[in-house]
This record gives sequence, structure tokens and C-alpha cells, in this order.
Amino acid sequence: MKIEQIYTGCLAQGAYYITSGGEAAIIDPLRETQPYIERLKKDGVQLKYIFETHFHADFVSGHLDLSRKTNASIVYGPTAQTEFDAIIAEDQQIFEIGDVKIKVLHTPGHTLESSCYLLIDESGNETALFSGDTLFLGDVGRPDLAQKSADMTQNELAGLLYESLYHKILPLADEITVYPAHGAGSACGKNMQKETLDTLGNQKKTNYALNQKDKESFIKEVTDGLLPPPAYFGMNVMMNKKGYDSFDEVLSQGLQPLVPEQFEEIAEVSGALILDVRSNGRFAEGFIPQSVNIGLDGDFAPWVGALIVDVNQPILLVTEKGEEEEAVTRLSRVGFDKVLGFLEGGFDAWKKSGKETDAVHRISPEQFEKEIHQKEVKIIDIRRESEYNAEHIHEAYSKPLAYINEWLHTIEPEEHFYMHCGSGYRSTMAASILQARGYRNFTEIEGGFRAISLTSIPKSDFVCQTKILK
Repeated sequence: MKIEQIYTGCLAQGAYYITSGGEAAIIDPLRETQPYIERLKKDGVQLKYIFETHFHADFVSGHLDLSRKTNASIVYGPTAQTEFDAIIAEDQQIFEIGDVKIKVLHTPGHTLESSCYLLIDESGNETALFSGDTLFLGDVGRPDLAQKSADMTQNELAGLLYESLYHKILPLADEITVYPAHGAGSACGKNMQKETLDTLGNQKKTNYALNQKDKESFIKEVTDGLLPPPAYFGMNVMMNKKGYDSFDEVLSQGLQPLVPEQFEEIAEVSGALILDVRSNGRFAEGFIPQSVNIGLDGDFAPWVGALIVDVNQPILLVTEKGEEEEAVTRLSRVGFDKVLGFLEGGFDAWKKSGKETDAVHRISPEQFEKEIHQKEVKIIDIRRESEYNAEHIHEAYSKPLAYINEWLHTIEPEEHFYMHCGSGYRSTMAASILQARGYRNFTEIEGGFRAISLTSIPKSDFVCQTKILK
């Protein structure tokens, strides 16, 4: 028997590959199937089952393409309803893979169909729990995402989650290894640990949600402090339930090279968003007017979903040479399949063609230090509120990037402000969005708070001084 965790940092997501006796199972696969196909071929095994822990909201699973290419059966937990062929398992149902077994544990709460998969080894020992979004390391799945489809409140779903965890998971042996679907950085939880696997015994000791005195306290703790989910989550759920275009077709369409004239014409005719995925430094120096920057060198896919929102938005790509396929692949993971092509030769080709360009007004933290001491200034901090509360520039306002589509209309076009994030990655995104919407009354700080913290600019770490602009 072999268990392999295939972890994707950009999504903080874990897929699992299990082999035994010439057969294999994959749990919660990503959209692109070729890496799995290659593993199967290398190991000389036949994929028998594709297990889905639930209808994922934060990414589009590869279950359909993988099933088409391997003839493996797709398995969901009880109550799941799909528009494609799938085995809807019963609670406690056993599936055999070679010499091992997988038992379905129906654990509703995060969603109604949410299920964990308990691995029983060749000797009959319960050895691993693939816990999906039911149990994370340090946290549990948020119970607010399925309210509409379940016709239940988040408190009612949290109550179901309590029953699932306390009656089905906690009675399991301490030595069982827990393999969750997500780790730190995922929007599917609020308090996840950085580790990607642990023993159930250690989680029983350290996970706050597993140490509540009763259901009421559990509901209160689990629902407290939940941030609104990204808008694209609902669309990803529908794609996972109903189906989607083949990844191969999406990739073929997205990898259409376009010379500047073609690129410009398609942008005008289609209304496509020009998405520039270069680093924030390269983008700030020069870019195609109206384009939006979300760099591949960071949490690319989640930010695309948070900022672009509509998965049906046509997209044209500007990338560094050789990064086109990675960009299309990572977009498809969160359901953005309408990539119409990429700018052949990248931004350099656009410049050489003599077409109009734009740039971000960016200054160094040293220059910012001089200016802040010379005059009264307005400062916008677009980091998460938790980062701001930990430490921030004295008198800075908190406006998290995740909510830019809500707060940008509050900006006074004639009032200048300085803007920063943690390192420059997020503030360049914000700058590109602001300039695309016609705002040019700001200066972005290179290197973000990390660089600013090395200067003498006054800082504060008192939460009571938080200034949040609605």
C-alpha cells in the first residue's frame, strides 16, 4: 500500500493518491489530469475509484476528465446529487482497492453530502482518515457555505458538523493519520495549522473545535469571526455538480498566440479582461492600459476568484515567455475557462509595436519616509485586518484588498493617498484595478509593510486604534 499527498500551495489543497494490489484510488483530484495519468502509468496500476469528499467551492475538481480517461467510477457521499454518472455511497459503505478498504463516513455540516474516507489497511487496521473539509488541522470546515442549497442556517449546519465530529470522528483511534483537503491559507477555514498531516490524537488535544464542552459552545466558536466567502465559490460548486468543459479543450483555446494587433482587436470586440500575470515589479514599470495584475508568483488562483468574481469573464493573458500554460492551468483550477489567448512575445512585443502603455506611480519606502515627514498624508493599508491589527503605520486606514470592489467607490478622486500591502504583491493588484477604474490619485509603496518596517515611520500595534474605512 502507498499513500501520496499531492499538495498544491497556491490553493492550499491536498489531493491523495492511494495504490494497493495493482489498483488505485484518487481523492479530491485537481483539474489537470495528466500528472495523475503519469503516476498510474509509472506504477502500473489501474485507477478504480475517484473519491470526492464533497462538492468543492474553492476549486474545480478533475473528477470528470479523470473518469473519462480511465473509466474509474466517481464516488460521492450520501445525499449528493450530480448531473453525471456517479456512485452515491451509503454511510459505512466499504470500497475495496487491491488489498485495502475504504469506509465511507457521512459527516454533514460543512455541506450536506460531506464525507470522510477511512482507510483500512491489509491487516484490517484503521490507519488513515481523509477528512475533506470536515476536519482540518487546527480547525473544522466552515458551516456557512451550504446555507442556500441546504435551506439551513449556518448555526443549524454547525450543529450537524458537531454531531459528525463528536460522534463519528472523535471515537476513532488516536494513532490514525489525518489527511485534510486544505491547509493554512485556504478560505474554507479560519484557523488552520501550517502542517499538512497529523495524528487524530494530536488533533483531539490541540484543535479548538474538538475541545468544546457542548454543542452550543461548539456552534459559537466555529461560527465566530467567519469572513464572507469569495464570490466565485458558488459558481465552482455548480461546475463540480453539473460538469464542465474538458481541461484539454480549455488549455488548447487558452494557448492561442496572438500578435499585438490581434490581441487588441479581440479585446475590443469581446470585452475580455486583460490579465497580466507578471511580477508586481515588472507590471509597475509598464503595462497595457486597463489591464489587471495578479501575479503568478503568489496566491494567484484564489485572488483571481476574489477579484474577478465571474468565472464566465473572457480573459486575455499577458505573461512572461513560457508561463502561458501555467497561467491557463491555474485559472482553470478555479473555473476561469474562458481564456481567449495570450499576447505572443509578451509586453515587450506590445511596446515594440508602438502601442500605448501605462505605469504605476510607485516610490521606495525611503522616499515615502521623506514625504510622510514633510506633509500630512493619507495612508491606505490593504492587508488583511489581522495583519493590520498586528502592526501598522500610525494613522493608516484599513481597506483589505479582498473587498476592493466594495470600497473603491468611497474614494475621493481628488484626494491623494499612499497605498501599501505586505510586500507589494497585493498593492500592485489594487493599483491596477484602481487605474482601470479611472483612479490615479495615489502612490504605491514598493516592498510594502515589510520594507516600510525598516524605516523610522511611526507604527502601532494597538487594535483599539484600528481605522477602518467602510
